[in-house]
Amino acid sequence: MSNIKAFAARLDEAARTAKATPQIDPESVMSLEQAYQIQAANIAHRVERGEKLVGVKMGFTSRAKMIQMGIDDVIWGRLTSDMRVEEGTTLKLSDYVHPRVEPEIAFLLKAPLAGDVSASEALAAVEAVAPALEIIDSRYKDFKFSLPDVIADNASSSGFVIGNWHAPDTDLSNLGMAMSFNGKVQHVGSSAAILGNPVRALVAAARLAAEAGIPLQAGSIVMAGAATAAEWLLPDTYVRLDIQNLGSIGFHVQE
Repeated sequence: MSNIKAFAARLDEAARTAKATPQIDPESVMSLEQAYQIQAANIAHRVERGEKLVGVKMGFTSRAKMIQMGIDDVIWGRLTSDMRVEEGTTLKLSDYVHPRVEPEIAFLLKAPLAGDVSASEALAAVEAVAPALEIIDSRYKDFKFSLPDVIADNASSSGFVIGNWHAPDTDLSNLGMAMSFNGKVQHVGSSAAILGNPVRALVAAARLAAEAGIPLQAGSIVMAGAATAAEWLLPDTYVRLDIQNLGSIGFHVQE
């Protein structure tokens, strides 16, 4: 337990100060259970400083990424109130270690959601859906990490931007998505890349959060996972995401 607390404190300090820290699992011997314990202790530091838990983010939601990482399930991290970035905001690269951005879809819940639920049950708990961008930032030195390292580091989650909310019955199964930097398209994809349908990520979120003892509550936000590869953030850039039927969002980046 002492190592868990020490690793959590080190990762929290790295995120708070934007200074890289060495891997905590360089030999890839840590269990995923231990990694999630570190993640929980890591985020507890933020809660102690006054941040509030507002939801969860899903990771490795593409089948290709699961195969690459040698796993058969998604991973997840926690979202806090201070991680929320308002649309149109200007971010400073100096506030991050290895910042990248991913195009996603977000869910807002109107009712609690926990345990093994069906897609229809999950959708019945949704108040609205929206276009979203996630800022991910591995805090590890030289950008080297194992899977447990990633999980312990809150699944690399650092910030999230959410656009206008839309009706929960919006068909999310195959929406075109394009992420651009200063008007130049960087990645084009489909919402179908998120586990075949983003709703499946919501189903997984309900299961995993309940298993961790923090079932999703009304008002929770769920980031469904990336529809394309992540892109490195660059200075003097306007990042924009356009999603078919859901509109666009964006933010600015400076040095």
